[in-house]
Order: sequence, then C-alpha cells, then structure tokens
Amino acid sequence: MHQFNLSDTINFLSKLSFTRCWNACKILSSYYLSRIISKPIIWGLPVSISVEPTTACNLSCPECPSGLKSFTRATGTIKIDFFKETIDAIHKQLIYLSFYFQGEPFLNKGFLDMVSYASSKGIYTATSTNAHFLTDEVARKTIESGLDRLIISLDGIDQQTYEQYRIGGDIEKVLAGAKHIIRWRKELKSKTPLVVFQFLVVKPNEHQVSQVKALAKEIGVDDVWFKTAQIYDFAKDPNNLIPTIDRFSRYRKNKEGETVQKNKLQNHCWKMWHSNVITWDGNIVPCCFDKDAKHLLGNLNKSSLKDIWGDEKYVQFRRDVMQSRKNVDICSNCSEGLKVWSS
Repeated sequence: MHQFNLSDTINFLSKLSFTRCWNACKILSSYYLSRIISKPIIWGLPVSISVEPTTACNLSCPECPSGLKSFTRATGTIKIDFFKETIDAIHKQLIYLSFYFQGEPFLNKGFLDMVSYASSKGIYTATSTNAHFLTDEVARKTIESGLDRLIISLDGIDQQTYEQYRIGGDIEKVLAGAKHIIRWRKELKSKTPLVVFQFLVVKPNEHQVSQVKALAKEIGVDDVWFKTAQIYDFAKDPNNLIPTIDRFSRYRKNKEGETVQKNKLQNHCWKMWHSNVITWDGNIVPCCFDKDAKHLLGNLNKSSLKDIWGDEKYVQFRRDVMQSRKNVDICSNCSEGLKVWSS
C-alpha cells in the first residue's frame, strides 16, 4: 500500500460526485456478483482509464517495448481533439485518469493541455515520467495544469547505477526536474501534484533502497514507491535484473531451482471491471500488461466506450479470464498485488 497522504486523499475525495459514486457502486457490485456466479456481468462504466500520450521515448530500458522500439503495433502521438471528445463522453463517470501507458508523456507537446482539460472536468489526473523534460518552464506549466499526481521514475541515486536500467538517461536532469517541480509548487502555493519517486527495484540498484528515501526527503518529494520489475523472460533473466531481496521480487525459486512467479493467478481480475487502456490511436485494450495491444476490444474512432465496454467481445475476454486466467497470455506474467511498496 502507498503511504497515507492526507492532502492527496482529500483532493481525491473532492472529485467524487454523486454520479461518479453511483457508477463506482455499480461497477463494484457487478464485479463481486460476477465472482459469485462465475459469469461476467458488467454494470456502469470504467472509473479509471489510462490514456497513452505517445509511444515515443528518449530512453532504452531493457524490459520496455517503447525503449527497445519493439512494437508490432502502430506508433504515434494522441491528438488533442480526439482526447477531448473522449473525455467529453465519459467524464461524468470517470474518477481517475492516468496519462501513461507506453512512451514518455512529456514528448507530446499537447500533453499538459490535455491534463488541463481533464482537470477542468474534475477528474483526478496522474502521470509517470522519466523527468528528462521537466525544465523550469515545463515544471511551472505542470503545476498550473492542475495535475494531481506526478510519478518520477528514479531507479538509482547516482549516474552509474541509474543508467544500468535507464539506458540513455541522465540522473542530473531527473533530479533537476524534481527540484523544479517542488520549487514551483511552493512558488504557486499549490497543493498539487503529489510528487513521488518511483524506484523500480532491480539487482543493480537494490543496494540503494534506503538511500533513495533520504534523497527524496532532501529534495522535498512527498513519497517513495518501490516497484517490482516485470521480467519477460524471467526463467532466464538475460539482463540479470531480478533482485536478490525477496520482498522486491515478483519471482521465486521453486523446489527444482526454477524461477517462477510468486503470484498465484486466480480466475478473476478487478481491472477487467473498473478500468482499461486507450492507446494513442483510439484502440481499447484490457489493461497495461497488453503493451503491444494484441487484445483489441474496440476503437473509439468507430464506437463509443459505452458500446465497447459492454460488447460481447469484451464480455468474452472477461469470461476467458474467469475460466482460466493463466491461459490468457497477458495475464500469465501478471503480478497485480505484488507491484508496489511505499516508503
């Protein structure tokens, strides 16, 4: 669980209208009813979505399809008019909007305009960034956009450690960007965004877990979240990334000495009921584990989210998860519930 932050909690609760709460109740009740009767039933619309500002990224992280330029799907940048049309259609039910899927959000020049638009609709907005583009000017605009949560990826406290995973990155730019954000938040007397250092724990940086907390405190960052790494070929771990500290690993050794997942996949998934992902070109995919958008459930340029959400194709995907989640490819390396520890 993330550390409790009173200001952020109050801010989040302020976004809850009657319509949003009622929609959330319908989603929650249909999820549990589905589990009871072992049949997918869906009421309401998503309470949370992730939107992909762009697939482009300035880094080359070894377990990231964006950094490796390994997508088989189309790549590009979301258009602001399409984004606004999407938000106009769903903002009354939507509570939480993450501006992140693949890519670096700040590479989209219209990114902060989209944040401002979503904020004007009373939606809680969040993003995750490698912070290389948080110049003084961009930091000020970020505060002024109304962004509620800013997650900064910081996977090391010195250049040598940081660049072992964030290949092509410059830690001095990251730390400078964080300082710009904190300074402008104070200058503008803003309570938002909540600023978080997210530390992806891998073998090369696990020795710095305690040190990153001190660094965050020194800069004025609100919290540190430790994230476990998803390793695609975890049986071989070719990049030698699986940490030796057990609580920061998604994997374990079995009796035969083989590397296996800790997570015992159960035949249900809350994400299939409360959220989904919208790619830059309008495709709907079930969750953030479908990085290459193999499970296309619809496209917002052709159908409304309401129609896609309750369509038989989406219902069938939920049914597949409920019948045998381990046999759904994007679920097979899922670690939902094992991902993040707070400082």
